[in-house]
Amino acid sequence: MVNRGAFDKILQAGGFVSVNTGGVPDGNAIPVAKEKADESMDAASCIGCGACVATCKNSSAMLFVASRVSSLALLPQGKVEAARRAKAMVAKMDELGFGSCTNTQACEAECPKGISITHIARLNREYLCAKLKD
Repeated sequence: MVNRGAFDKILQAGGFVSVNTGGVPDGNAIPVAKEKADESMDAASCIGCGACVATCKNSSAMLFVASRVSSLALLPQGKVEAARRAKAMVAKMDELGFGSCTNTQACEAECPKGISITHIARLNREYLCAKLKD
């Protein structure tokens, strides 16, 4: 049994799209490159099991947060709130006491969904760009 309370708090900080994106458009009306759509779906496959945090020597939740940020950052609907999302989710992760990522790749090796640490690099880019805009 996993206590997902901390993960839920991180998601509440920004793991969603809150702006009105209009009605449901035709699936082919918004052009998204297949590679981007596939990568977004791969990131969205995170089940929040906590294996990444449990195996990390620093108890970092970076892979979990990165998968949520990446899944939305790669799609047009997620671009509007990308900066706010990255800052809010990282701040909440820090507030909850999760450790920092040291890129040992233990999380990637343990992830049952095979989520890549390349999403952590994307989260770092999104966060840095958001902080530079402040």
